[in-house]
Amino acid sequence: MFIGLQSSLPGFNAALDAAWDLVKDFSLVERHALRYGVPKQALKLPFRNGTVQELAAESVKIALNGLCRRARLNGDGQDESRFLEPLVEILHAGEIAAERKLALYHGAWQGSVDPVFSEFAY
Repeated sequence: MFIGLQSSLPGFNAALDAAWDLVKDFSLVERHALRYGVPKQALKLPFRNGTVQELAAESVKIALNGLCRRARLNGDGQDESRFLEPLVEILHAGEIAAERKLALYHGAWQGSVDPVFSEFAY
């Protein structure tokens, strides 16, 4: 087991280092702005010279690279980065699921929450 753990660390260590490099200079004020702003504005929250969407994209890129380097393949030859595909889709859309549902609530659903149970049933 220890050998298996050791073999997976290079991908994780590089990803951890890259993630730390991404956030290490965030000030206390910036961290608080993220903490309190993201629940309200999600990916659209302004941050530094861009938005949280750009920060999230860089974070997902780091995670994707780490999982690719880890090189743990399933029976179809796919690595674990495939599990991050929903996050990549959200970033490409620029809209989180809650925003999509709110738009439907205020639009097509005409203020009703009932459609959420049929349209988003798993």
